[in-house]
Amino acid sequence: MLLGRVVDSVWSTRKDETLTGMKFMIVRLIEDAEESGGRLLVAADPIGAGIGEKVLVVQGSAARLLPDLVNKPVDAAIAGIIDEGENQ
Repeated sequence: MLLGRVVDSVWSTRKDETLTGMKFMIVRLIEDAEESGGRLLVAADPIGAGIGEKVLVVQGSAARLLPDLVNKPVDAAIAGIIDEGENQ
């Protein structure tokens, strides 16, 4: 799993028909405890993450194991939203 922060969304007017209704988000990965400057990736978002939220991202075959993404052509997906409390 990778740690990242949602920075924007992606609009696609044409895509594989199995992805109709799926939201895609741009996630900046948090690398080496540094939130700025991490690489960007596009991840399918079956759980409804919002811009600015810290998320867990899975890639490869793990992304296709999420219930809404089984047998769909995705390589990265948001698997969880991290709750940020006062102690984090």
